[in-house]
Amino acid sequence: MSPLSFFKSSPTGPRFDVLETKFNIYEDLSRQMIDKLEQAVEKISDSNNKIASILTKHDERIEQTMKNDDFFRRQFEDMKKENKEDHGKVIKRMEKLENKMDDFVKFRWMSVGIGIVLVILISQASNVASILTPAPTPVRIERTK
Repeated sequence: MSPLSFFKSSPTGPRFDVLETKFNIYEDLSRQMIDKLEQAVEKISDSNNKIASILTKHDERIEQTMKNDDFFRRQFEDMKKENKEDHGKVIKRMEKLENKMDDFVKFRWMSVGIGIVLVILISQASNVASILTPAPTPVRIERTK
């Protein structure tokens, strides 16, 4: 028994029948709207879950990227330190080589100087020998009679 059936027996019965049918129509419409709203809420909830999942993955990627950046930054700093150490070693080695080259150049010029002096002495040996040796006194051998 419907709640409006009590009013059907009254003299204005047809009016209430119209109201009851309109009320039923509105009730059906409101059920349909509620069903649609529930479906919309479910779809929104599913979308929210998908977005939350995507955001979680995105956050994980950002964290991993930050870890990778830190790792590469540390590697870069380590390589920079090693490069400075290697650079220092190379500079020391080059200084040693330069010192050796300087010594070699000095030796070479000294050798060239000694060679020049020897060449001059050899070419002027006769002059030097004449200066160093006394003049010979003429010796005369006479026959005695």
